[in-house]
Amino acid sequence: MTLNGEWEFGTGTRPSFDRQIVVPFCPESELSGLHELPRDVVWYRRRFDAPAADRLVLHFGAVDYRATIWVNDVEVARHEGGHVPFTADITEMSRARDNQLVVRAEDPLTDKTIPRGKQYWGPGPEGIFYTPTTGIWQPVWLEPLPDRHITGIRVSPDFSEGAVLFGVGGEGGIELVARLDGEVVGTWSGRPGDGRMQLDAVAPWSPDSPVLYDLEIRLLGLDGVEADRVESYFGMRKIETRDGQFLLNGQPYVQRLVLDQGYFPGGGMTAARDEDLRRDVELAKAFGFNGARKHQKAEDPRWLYWADRLGFLVWSEMPSFHEHSLEAERRLAAEWSELVRRDRDHPSIVAWVVANESFGLDHIDPSVRARFLDDLYHRTHALDGTRPVISNDGWEHTLSDMCTVHDYTQPAQLARRYRDLDAALDGSASGHVVYGPGYGYRGEPVIVSEFGGLRVAGSGGWGWLEVSDENAFVGAYGALIDALMGAGPVVGFCYTQLSDVEQEQNGLLTAERVPKVDPALLRPLTQATKRRPNSLLDRSPGTT
Repeated sequence: MTLNGEWEFGTGTRPSFDRQIVVPFCPESELSGLHELPRDVVWYRRRFDAPAADRLVLHFGAVDYRATIWVNDVEVARHEGGHVPFTADITEMSRARDNQLVVRAEDPLTDKTIPRGKQYWGPGPEGIFYTPTTGIWQPVWLEPLPDRHITGIRVSPDFSEGAVLFGVGGEGGIELVARLDGEVVGTWSGRPGDGRMQLDAVAPWSPDSPVLYDLEIRLLGLDGVEADRVESYFGMRKIETRDGQFLLNGQPYVQRLVLDQGYFPGGGMTAARDEDLRRDVELAKAFGFNGARKHQKAEDPRWLYWADRLGFLVWSEMPSFHEHSLEAERRLAAEWSELVRRDRDHPSIVAWVVANESFGLDHIDPSVRARFLDDLYHRTHALDGTRPVISNDGWEHTLSDMCTVHDYTQPAQLARRYRDLDAALDGSASGHVVYGPGYGYRGEPVIVSEFGGLRVAGSGGWGWLEVSDENAFVGAYGALIDALMGAGPVVGFCYTQLSDVEQEQNGLLTAERVPKVDPALLRPLTQATKRRPNSLLDRSPGTT
């Protein structure tokens, strides 16, 4: 039962609730009805009638940054982390009618040790940073449950063996049924916990063929009667990185990604409608991209749903802090762990990015930076050993399963630099070394994960490279892609960027998602054939 909609709202150390706000839009956004920069502490209040249930669980998609929740004057939850969900069982303190729900959210604007991503810590957007987000910015809802219910699900494909590995939490007997196009292709029954279900048919998931299996999980009581049921889905696919290649389902695969900041007109980091999340994926695919690097944002899970359903690769990236401390490390590591747990069953996610361009780590001892990045690398693999982990996208990599480089130079310079592995790894494009002290290239796939940023002259704002008009845009875009897809070590790319965001006017789309150039003109350029896929050339693994 959704709790989105109109709430009472106030700011300050003591709530006044003197205004109204539309949840889940942050007060900084137009769609919230406020469009103002609040103080560090904000308050929300609303009343609700509870649905009939044995157990009642209250869900928050995300509240930035520290949240305290009360139901009928009883504190039910405290949570730290502005990009991940949390829940509270409110069965004991709720009643059938006229419940009061109060939320206090604290988000100190100038505290740069908090994982902020692209949210600016000043009063307005500036440079590559955007309007901040305070308080509730993802949906709020109630979930009525039976007393005996399924408490958790993990689903992971074992593509090579044609099986599904799973974990189900609950009390009682468990039955699983997998269907493909309506036909039963796998069943399993037993006690809650971890298990393995063999499939009669294996249909690979990919952007070209996003096949999803339907999955039904039933929890049975001691009498054999169904107590709870969850319906879900999974995709069968395998990700590997070896010999300089990114492999999807055992075959070399060129990742043609677009940088996606995830800011929406009127809503900031929150889309106005589910259709807007789907449309972003569809527009990116119309330009010929097969995936996106979701940049410095933990996106609404509904966007990941559409990536799964429509066939779209995703690099999931942790929003960075911008000032280092041991407390900043703790905060980021804890929130990143929650995010990986939330999203690791999505087939669309093919890479985890734990840091970007040494954000918050650039003016510290390199050994301290390396220790933290390596800890995040190992932590991520412990939570999910099925995907590559990128330690520091852009430069100063430590342990990393892909070598990613940022380069906003002109097409001719790109063409010269990426014909040779040594030149690609020299760091001259960014002024930063590609690998940190004590680390070096070990045969990872080489991906140029930021480049381009084309902007038409006179369009306002700023971009990385300027062109005169639409025809020049198409020519420059094609030359950029050709430079990376020519002979040389690069086996994938991520173009900057999908849409304009506030002062940044270097998107393929306006902020309102209107294409600046006909997607049909760019699609064949985006999908240019890689002319020499071997990224190792004559270098042996381990050579630095």
